[in-house]
Amino acid sequence: MQEPSLSAPAAAIASLNEPTPARSTSAAEDRVLVERAQGGDTHAFDDLVRKYTPKLYGLVYNMTSNREDTADLLQDVFAKAYRSIKRFMGKSSFYTWIYSIAVNMTLNFLKKRGRHHKISLDDVDTGIENDPDFIRVTTANTGTLREVNIHELQKRLNAAMMKLSEDHRTVVTLYDVQGLQHAEISKILGVSEGTVRSRLFYAHRLLQTYLEDFVK
Repeated sequence: MQEPSLSAPAAAIASLNEPTPARSTSAAEDRVLVERAQGGDTHAFDDLVRKYTPKLYGLVYNMTSNREDTADLLQDVFAKAYRSIKRFMGKSSFYTWIYSIAVNMTLNFLKKRGRHHKISLDDVDTGIENDPDFIRVTTANTGTLREVNIHELQKRLNAAMMKLSEDHRTVVTLYDVQGLQHAEISKILGVSEGTVRSRLFYAHRLLQTYLEDFVK
């Protein structure tokens, strides 16, 4: 499938990407920490928690749009990871493993909350307006984005993300916000790369539709 070309709305979401450290170096550090944690070193697991909390917070928050839910879910994610760490065989990288736990637990939470749960702009966590990621979206890239009402665009971006299905919001969060590649997302979600590309293409089209009347 041809890669989707991003119009202004989807490009705004994509502008959240930041350079990430070399995976090989990070993976090697993780392996050492995991081996120590599997041997009962709680400080090593604490190091993993500190390393992955910022990224996982962004992942869960962009899927739930609620800080309290995010904090609760992160506690549950790391608790499950701690209980399961001795069963981690290293067949995938640790970050793929911990991302999979976070995504699955968040999706389960969203399904329990209800697919038809309605979220108005008043109900959505207003803290998003000060979130660094969304500030970067509304101040970077093009003169067009600088000219719009930043406060309103933040609301529109957040509301547009919440209109996506859980599956589509997940791939947008992992790809556009977290900066993961198709192959990495495929491993995390347990679906083919083609499915990842299809979901991204459809999600970007939906975001463009939701925002096209605001960002030209």
